[in-house]
Amino acid sequence: MRILRLALRRLAVSLPCMLIILLGLFLLLQLAPGDAIDALMGQMGSSDTALAETLRQQYGLGGGVATRLAVYLFNLLRLDLGFSVAYNQPVLTVILQRLPVTLLLMVSALSFAFAAGMVVGVLAARRVNRWPDTLISMLVLIFYATPSFWIGLMGILIFAVKLNWLPSGGISDLSAGFTGLRLVLDTAVHLILPTMTLALIYFAIYVRITRASMLEVMTLDFIRTARAKGLKEGAVLVRHALRNALLPMVTILGLQAGAMLGGAVVVESVFTLPGLGRLAHEAVIQRDLNMLLGIVFMSSLLVIAINFIVDLVYARIDPRIEANG
Repeated sequence: MRILRLALRRLAVSLPCMLIILLGLFLLLQLAPGDAIDALMGQMGSSDTALAETLRQQYGLGGGVATRLAVYLFNLLRLDLGFSVAYNQPVLTVILQRLPVTLLLMVSALSFAFAAGMVVGVLAARRVNRWPDTLISMLVLIFYATPSFWIGLMGILIFAVKLNWLPSGGISDLSAGFTGLRLVLDTAVHLILPTMTLALIYFAIYVRITRASMLEVMTLDFIRTARAKGLKEGAVLVRHALRNALLPMVTILGLQAGAMLGGAVVVESVFTLPGLGRLAHEAVIQRDLNMLLGIVFMSSLLVIAINFIVDLVYARIDPRIEANG
């Protein structure tokens, strides 16, 4: 019951946040010069203003800002995100085609960063001020300071071009016609480089947070009590210290979901992955405002859903959290 009340309260707060994000972005995009019709007319090599106005009315881009906003919000209530001029398809259809790739990339990158960062952070805390701690601290600083696009390009150069161990891009080998397990394995191989590229920065953050949390927790009274009771060091480390050290990591996990979506734009562009990040980049170039709004709406849903789950996990880990706290 406690967790259910917390879930309902978080959900009530999340919905107004999404509405504010959409309103702000809609108004900002109206200030940008040009729209999808201007881009389309430029590709056609035409300057016919009458044709441009006809196309705007056809695609629902005419009228004032207030009118377009009211129409967009009304359609949004029916889960109608509008029509994409650039792709000549409904926005929701295009987004649902690209969404699985982005979700797969995010889940794999977050899972690796969280699990590996926790293990390496615990190792660094257990060997504090010794050579393993120094080496780990130096490596995570390098990972954190290096731009993700450079990591991706170097990964392609070394592992795809020089060593020919991994594919340089794409989500699968379409020409091979794999199905079933072979397709799953082929997709996993194609995701190795993008996942490492996106995850290394967050891996470095998790290592530092875990190390600092473990060093703080290991000095608390309940750890000394557990040792005084005769518990083995492994049980003290896992059952008592690590569980409390996980709390800040779980908090950061939710906050980084939005940042990871932003990083996916770069990674998907470098590795030519057909995901939401690359779709957003194409929508900006083509001035497809409906597509941009749809991507932001879906991204907001993802971030809110991830933070919603993180809140529930946090409440499960830490029983001290009350729904009215």
